[in-house]
Amino acid sequence: MELRQQWFGNVRGDLLSGITVALALIPEAIGFSIVAGVDPIVGLHASIVIAIVIAFVGGRAGMISAATGAMAVLMGGLFRDHGMEYLLAAGVLAGIIQVLLGVLGIGKFITFIPKPVMTGFVNALAIIIFMAQLPQFVGAGPAMYAIVAGTLAIIYILPRFTKVVPAPLVAIVVMSLIAVGLGLDVKTVGQMGELGTTPPLFHIPQIDLTWSMLGTILPVSISLALVGLLESLLTATIVDDMTESKSNKNVEARGQGIANIVTGFFGGMAGCAMIGQSVINIRSGGRGRLSTFTAGAFLLVLLVLLGDIVSQIPLAALVGVMIMVSIGTFEWSSLTQMKKIPFVDTFVMLIVVGIVVVTDNLSIGVGVGVVLCTLHFGWKIAKLNVSSELKNGVKHYEVRGQLFFGTASNLVDHFTPAEDSDTVVIDLSHSHVWDHSAASALARVKFEYLKQGKQVDIRGLNQDSRELIDKSGLSAPSGH
Repeated sequence: MELRQQWFGNVRGDLLSGITVALALIPEAIGFSIVAGVDPIVGLHASIVIAIVIAFVGGRAGMISAATGAMAVLMGGLFRDHGMEYLLAAGVLAGIIQVLLGVLGIGKFITFIPKPVMTGFVNALAIIIFMAQLPQFVGAGPAMYAIVAGTLAIIYILPRFTKVVPAPLVAIVVMSLIAVGLGLDVKTVGQMGELGTTPPLFHIPQIDLTWSMLGTILPVSISLALVGLLESLLTATIVDDMTESKSNKNVEARGQGIANIVTGFFGGMAGCAMIGQSVINIRSGGRGRLSTFTAGAFLLVLLVLLGDIVSQIPLAALVGVMIMVSIGTFEWSSLTQMKKIPFVDTFVMLIVVGIVVVTDNLSIGVGVGVVLCTLHFGWKIAKLNVSSELKNGVKHYEVRGQLFFGTASNLVDHFTPAEDSDTVVIDLSHSHVWDHSAASALARVKFEYLKQGKQVDIRGLNQDSRELIDKSGLSAPSGH
């Protein structure tokens, strides 16, 4: 029932949003092909195949996957040095790795990415999407600015009157008719590169299955697999928030792998989820798998049957749509609420944004952000407070904080066995023993008192802490 709902629960909205996405995919697929150094048709074929396949096997309904810039930058060197067949093989191997990682449950690790890193990721992508449109304005005349302005006006004003048809789709069609009708001097989709009219055809990569070949493509395939999964799972999380629904991250990881395997056998480059196109889809009313399928299928129709018409679409109209995407993607609340959230969170968010924008590498930015958040968390949790007082001739210690490898090393320094009373009480009611290092540290404290001929009463251990200490065999110190 749920699968039926994902396919046919929003037919009109999914069909219209899918058509909108297909039109917006064309310049991006061509542009990413140029980044990778391959013919435009490679990116177009990849976008067609990946979108259609992921509609069936993905874990996030309504998310758009196709050829992407993050993947394109990783494969340019391989294509330049070894050619197209190696590039296709690398994509297939990347897909196999992604399927294996999905089976192993990599999806759960997306929960370890902190909110500041997610916000930084989203804001950086919004900035990158916006910056990617700026070259189109270089040397452009007034017509370019007029069409961009007209596109944005339709996108933001039309929904106030009707939402029957997606505003971005109306904007693209209307601005295209105006540009063609008035004969405006603006750059068109056809001027980006030859679209071609050939559909994706089955093709086995022509390579020699040798260790040398595997050694050549494996590093690229691993990079493609990890970057593709990172961007896809982060985008899935963002779409989850936008639609207030859940997705299966492990199914999505396997689905991305299957899509990349299939596209590699149909002459397409490897790809992953696209936050920009996913935002267009959601904002145009797309919610189900049918929207993703329609994006790929209609792109195929555009390529094979309507290439001449598509080539006349002014790039300015698509630039306007992508500017809308960048504005809608950016989390403006991260700026307005900057004074209300912890400084460290804001700092991490800005660092992630800076690294991603400067390097154009999502994995580096997200990786640094996660490390910074982890270090900050470790610093906070490593604060151990040990207080003591003498009650009726018995020294009482109260330990507050988490006992783990980060605090275990200096635990002994808080106790004075030689100076304390013959009986000592250590209260751990406000603490927790997390690992073997902490259990060993407690055993050492106990042993130091026993060396002085004094008794130690450890109280307040919760069940998990007691079980860990007993399992470690450190509930009593070994002889020395």
